[in-house]
Amino acid sequence: MPFLFLAIGLIAGFLSGIFGIGGGILIVPALLFFGRMDQTSATGTSLGALLLPVGLLGAWQYYKSGHVNVTASLLIALGLFFGAYFGARAGLTLNPATVKRSFAVFLVLVAARIWYTA
Repeated sequence: MPFLFLAIGLIAGFLSGIFGIGGGILIVPALLFFGRMDQTSATGTSLGALLLPVGLLGAWQYYKSGHVNVTASLLIALGLFFGAYFGARAGLTLNPATVKRSFAVFLVLVAARIWYTA
């Protein structure tokens, strides 16, 4: 599982660098589908990964309730750190219209997957 969590962080960081997105649209669905976490733990773990400064208070509340996988959060954060760098480099080389259309397709695919697995 450590490799999975690091991969989620790298992919989320890369796509964040291109599209400016993160936890809610990338990390939480990845933890639901691939990490097989429940919704509450996926949300808490995502906030843990985005801990400083974004999710500190929210992550603390989930942590107190036992819904933060600290190891997963730290590995995702490490992946985000490096993935965002490479995603930003790649995103800056792409045509803005291509990025916008790619993001729209990505959102539709994620929404369809969540809809059908609910």
